Amino acid sequence: MTDYAKLDAWIDAHFDEEVKFLQQLVQVPTDTPPGNNAPHAERTAELLNDFGLTAEKHAVPAQEVKDYGLESITNLIVRRKYGDGGRTVALNAHGDVVPPGEGWTHDPYGGEIVDGSLYGRAAAVSKSDFASFTFALRALEAVAKPAKGSIELHFTYDEEFGGILGPGWLLQKGLTKPDLMIAAGFSYEVVTAHNGCLQMEVTVHGKMAHAAVPATGIDALQGAVKILNALYAQNTAYKQVTSKVEGITHPYLNVGRIEGGTNTNVVPGKVVFKLDRRMIPEENPVEVEATIRKVIADAAAESEGITVEIKRLLLANSMKPLAGNKPLVDAIQKHGGELFGEPIKAMGTPLYTDVRLYVEAGIPGVIYGAGPRTVLESHAKRSDERVVLEDLRRATKVVARTLSDLLA
Repeated sequence: MTDYAKLDAWIDAHFDEEVKFLQQLVQVPTDTPPGNNAPHAERTAELLNDFGLTAEKHAVPAQEVKDYGLESITNLIVRRKYGDGGRTVALNAHGDVVPPGEGWTHDPYGGEIVDGSLYGRAAAVSKSDFASFTFALRALEAVAKPAKGSIELHFTYDEEFGGILGPGWLLQKGLTKPDLMIAAGFSYEVVTAHNGCLQMEVTVHGKMAHAAVPATGIDALQGAVKILNALYAQNTAYKQVTSKVEGITHPYLNVGRIEGGTNTNVVPGKVVFKLDRRMIPEENPVEVEATIRKVIADAAAESEGITVEIKRLLLANSMKPLAGNKPLVDAIQKHGGELFGEPIKAMGTPLYTDVRLYVEAGIPGVIYGAGPRTVLESHAKRSDERVVLEDLRRATKVVARTLSDLLA
């Protein structure tokens, strides 16, 4: 029996245990905001300890977390060393996730299994890869233990806010420096590049007044509408800015939150909105931000008495592939193609991820894990998020075989 066959057989024999592990992870909420994620890290460490895997707990100082707008972050590292020399391969998945929102037909923290899928917030992105990465490592150690090299599991809790206090913090503190890394993803493609993201908060100031005498005020909402129209007009121009990376099309701007005014009969004196600008790998983030600021300022200038404040909330650079990622891509494509019965494309994604932080530190990385063909199918960030259990099983085998190749 080949090592691959042994790995597959071990994963099949322990798959019920893997599913239970994922259910237990889904059952501990990690809604961000508010971002009280240390309890999930503690529970994860307990469960890993039951498997004989010791997790180092790296708590980010409370004041840093508070200043960042979250409540608690404890990042985990599991280190497994096999002999002298060889590569260190890290596997990273994030536990933080957006709140459930409305429209669920299953308990978002239930981990229910219906028609071969496990439902729950973070079931697909990315607690499923806490499970796939952990059980791939366990399979390797049980039946095909490497003679040399190291594997690290990085379970972090700051992807939703940009990763700076997750992998960024671990890397900046010198707590890890792997040679290669794989981050949580989906099963039918290996992602080698991704978009960047700029998020900003824009506050539009006018002057509050009684609605019966509107001329005594300055309507911040009318000012905001002019600014919003100018921003949305940019999306037409963005369609002409195309990426050469397969899987990535063109930039896009979205306004995801808006609030303002005090009552129906009051001219609004202040309106606040938050925008999200996706940047293709070919764009320069500094130029993108400068252009957005100019569009806002020019539109505001059209309304007398309107002033604006612009605050950057997030700047996540795009990920461009490093040449050293070839062994990762080759192994995942080989085993993914065999286990899923179709070619696994190497491509880009319009999402932004924590992988960019590893790549910026000179560590070649790719995105691969348990999940469907598209974000839409997974229901990530929507109601009834789910992972197909057969995808979880096969992705775990792909990762285990890939680790076996990389540490051979």
